[in-house]
Amino acid sequence: MTQFLASKAHAALGRDFYDPVAPADFPTTVLRHRDGRWAERLGLGALTDAEWLAHFGRFEPLPGSFEQPLALRYHGHQFRSYNPELGDGRGFLFGQCVDPVDGRLLDFGTKGSGKTPWSRGGDGRLTLKGGVREVLATEMLEALGVYTSKSFSLVETGEPLYRGDEPSPTRSSVLTRLSHSHIRIGTFQRLAYLDDTANLSRLVDHAIAHYYPDLADAGDKAAALLEAVVAKVARLGAQWIAAGFVHGVLNTDNINISGESFDYGPWRFLPHYDPDFTAAYFDETGLYAFGRQPDTLAWNLTRLAECLLPLSSLERLEPALNTVWPVFREELPRQMLRRLGLQPRDVEQDGAFVTALFGFLSASRAPYEQFFFDWRGGVLSMDRAARSPSAHFYAREEFRPVADLLEAYGPSDDVNLGHAYFARETPRTMLIDEMEAIWAPIAERDDWGLFHDTLGEIAVMRDAYGVVP
Repeated sequence: MTQFLASKAHAALGRDFYDPVAPADFPTTVLRHRDGRWAERLGLGALTDAEWLAHFGRFEPLPGSFEQPLALRYHGHQFRSYNPELGDGRGFLFGQCVDPVDGRLLDFGTKGSGKTPWSRGGDGRLTLKGGVREVLATEMLEALGVYTSKSFSLVETGEPLYRGDEPSPTRSSVLTRLSHSHIRIGTFQRLAYLDDTANLSRLVDHAIAHYYPDLADAGDKAAALLEAVVAKVARLGAQWIAAGFVHGVLNTDNINISGESFDYGPWRFLPHYDPDFTAAYFDETGLYAFGRQPDTLAWNLTRLAECLLPLSSLERLEPALNTVWPVFREELPRQMLRRLGLQPRDVEQDGAFVTALFGFLSASRAPYEQFFFDWRGGVLSMDRAARSPSAHFYAREEFRPVADLLEAYGPSDDVNLGHAYFARETPRTMLIDEMEAIWAPIAERDDWGLFHDTLGEIAVMRDAYGVVP
């Protein structure tokens, strides 16, 4: 049996980085979702439901980890306006462990676990619908090959909540996410704002020790860390584009140093290619629209570079920051071809293919996910594509440049077209109306059947694409 390898690594940073807090005392705890794959991997698979609820509903400490949860301190730009009043306002770092498979540090972070010193008048709670949405987002993104946090646990908590953006009162929940870091760009911004160079240096050393140990001997650790984070975040932006995903709230406190997508509020998937497609109804200017996400990530990374100036120099940080666009231009074709199960050729040819592909998707407005499903394996799927509900799009003249370029690409080793998933007529998608359809029977009659059926479908898709934890 796998042993749970507890950690308290974040506590070593000291009290300037967090506030010990107590979890909310919920009226009830009803288990709605647990990630069995990751639980087994981490040595928690044998927990009974009662034991699970004790840890992830009542937040009794995980053996060997924090005796008390830590509400993390950070600042951030929210829609480009700086806010020094942020911090974990309805969540905390509950525990940490070491992954016994790859040796990486993992965080158990919460959402909806109660008030903290950073709640700013909020109730510190999460709606059940918000928890369900986050489970669906993380499961879908993982299956599509996006580096994302995992929805480790979702527990319904029995409190009526009042929210202006959905019928009230509504049901409540607490989510536990599993991710490789909760250190955000906003964590660095807070220390820069306070002119706390000593703790800024301590944070850089901590980040390198636990997340980028190959940089331990770097001459300029701040510049080396920046370049490493830039590469991870640029890759994430390319993965979002390839998945047709809009995060919705790309504030600097929602970008962490592991380059891992997390914290899902008003997320959406594209019905069809549209650079102006937004996820949040309150994003009135389209600041975080689908096509502006790479620019936003670059803007956020610039804020990180500014924070590191006291530890380095403009002459060293600027070249590290400027790697963002070369990395993104290299990663976008790689991620698009990965989704299609095709082997890359070279940077110039792959870039030309992606340009042609976006030209077709823009002109035709063909369903985004359907295209990647239909043309998995390139020309190997010509017959599949001809039987697709989108076949009429592929008969158009604007598809010919894509068709011609597809002929030059061979299938990747993991194309897996023999999998039963690719015998379907349509792919599993998660558009807004589908998400609402999953929620409706839960809200109306506490029927979780469609939710669990959907997670089963996503698991099949994940297996078809060869995604492993």
